[in-house]
Amino acid sequence: MKQLRAIRGMNDLLPTQSPVWQYVESTLSELFARYGYSEIRTPLLEATQLFARAVGEATDIVEKEMYTFDDKSGDSVTLRPEGTAGTVRAAVQNNLLIQPQRLWYFGPMFRYERPQKGRLRQFHQFGVEVFGIEGPDIDAEILMMTARLWKQLGVSEHVSLQLNSLGNSDSRAAFREALVEYLSARKDQLDEDSQRRLERNPLRILDSKNAQTQELLADAPCLLDFLDEESRAHFDQLRAFLDAAGVAYEVNPRLVRGLDYYGKTVFEWVTDSLGAQGTVCAGGRYDGLVEQMGGKPTPAVGFGLGVERLVLLLETLEVLPDALDQQVDAYLVAVGDVQSAALAAAEQLRTELPWLRLQTHCGGGSFKSQMKKADKSNADYALIIGEDEAAAGQVTVKSLRADTEQQTVAVAELAKILQA
Repeated sequence: MKQLRAIRGMNDLLPTQSPVWQYVESTLSELFARYGYSEIRTPLLEATQLFARAVGEATDIVEKEMYTFDDKSGDSVTLRPEGTAGTVRAAVQNNLLIQPQRLWYFGPMFRYERPQKGRLRQFHQFGVEVFGIEGPDIDAEILMMTARLWKQLGVSEHVSLQLNSLGNSDSRAAFREALVEYLSARKDQLDEDSQRRLERNPLRILDSKNAQTQELLADAPCLLDFLDEESRAHFDQLRAFLDAAGVAYEVNPRLVRGLDYYGKTVFEWVTDSLGAQGTVCAGGRYDGLVEQMGGKPTPAVGFGLGVERLVLLLETLEVLPDALDQQVDAYLVAVGDVQSAALAAAEQLRTELPWLRLQTHCGGGSFKSQMKKADKSNADYALIIGEDEAAAGQVTVKSLRADTEQQTVAVAELAKILQA
């Protein structure tokens, strides 16, 4: 029989990898809580029209990458390719937007594209979405929050912030007209993908990875020259906030995002430590999306952060805490017909020391083989119960990492010993 394997681009997360993920997840969730953000969880499966309307019919995500199918009722449904649309839908549907909301989420997203290092078909994303605050101060806050995250993770010297403003719909329309006129006169010099985008989504050409197209764009109209007064004032004030807080950035007038809902502020945190997969976190403002999704006009801003890519960056830079290698604090060795006493002692310890990570050996085996497993567990201590210890109500405590003498203590005193 042919061996069943995971679907290409949808990877298993193995026990040896999960401590790193737990570290990243706990670091981000604790940071968001410190800034007053609340968690929201939305379904993996949504109506296809949600993403077509929010993300944009002419985007690569909708045109090429979504996992879409008809369910048994004949309705078209899609595995979520990004988190903002579902969060907006949930906020509107559940009347959350009667007051400002600072929200965060975490979970798997799905896009059909060629799997490569740092880019999978099932990938995981943290996201932050803020609703009901229109000033540049909230844009600055989420950028300061991400800057703090990089410091906390030890990668701040390896990521940099790129910043731009897309203006309002009128300024983007004027820029689009000028860009299309410029590129249409040089259409034969564009790569095939950019020629296709010229008709449907010309702003995405600015993000082309084709070297010849980028050369061509050097003399193209600049979006910042078309900004309306409000967008320019918003952008200038945002920059002033970042300058005052000491958050370094580079204004990149070619920076656009691949989703139609963005306007005004857009940004990317990028690194040159991962080769081609350089974007670690990206987002911006989408003030018109809530109304577009059936809600009342509501300003909004947010970002998405890919966990696979962030984990890859932490591993590449070797900045993970050493303690992640240690899954247990103590390993209980039970030799002879003492399993009942060992299990009872373990449960008593877990009651008295709720923080203790204690693994009890199960399945029998010699003293030597059990001690090998205790050492392999990376525990600090082996707690040994043989028949003599069980009869006397005692446990032998042996350090596995320090050159100290082992000691035999009463089970009732064991918690105090380990606490010390």
